[in-house]
Amino acid sequence: MKHWLVKSEPFKYSWDQFLKDKKTFWDGVRNYQARNNLKAMKKGDLVMFYHSNEGKHIVGIAKVVKEFYQDPTTTDTNWVVVDLAPFKSLKKPVTLEDIKADSKLGNIALVKQGRLSVMPLNGSEFDRIIEMSEE
Repeated sequence: MKHWLVKSEPFKYSWDQFLKDKKTFWDGVRNYQARNNLKAMKKGDLVMFYHSNEGKHIVGIAKVVKEFYQDPTTTDTNWVVVDLAPFKSLKKPVTLEDIKADSKLGNIALVKQGRLSVMPLNGSEFDRIIEMSEE
């Protein structure tokens, strides 16, 4: 199993809305690196949900429930989506500020490639963020 992080501006699609919807396809990705990350996701992978711009914090964990397929919002075959379902809310949001301050997360893509909307996390990064949400 791999771990990922996706970013969403809460005014466009929030964690609370995701919880109400119970499932969504992750669309709107128009960056090739982010698209390739969507293509690499496998059913059962865990995905951290990050509120960007407003809040700037990780608020929950989703699970990949369907692997990539053509993005239904466009006819351009370059773009794909995956289906995600909420897995669990974090006990406490983990802020970007906290992530930047943690020496164990110095190489996390969220810090190194801040504009990337879909990014991988290694297992230790994922586990550390979980620990931080429980402190």
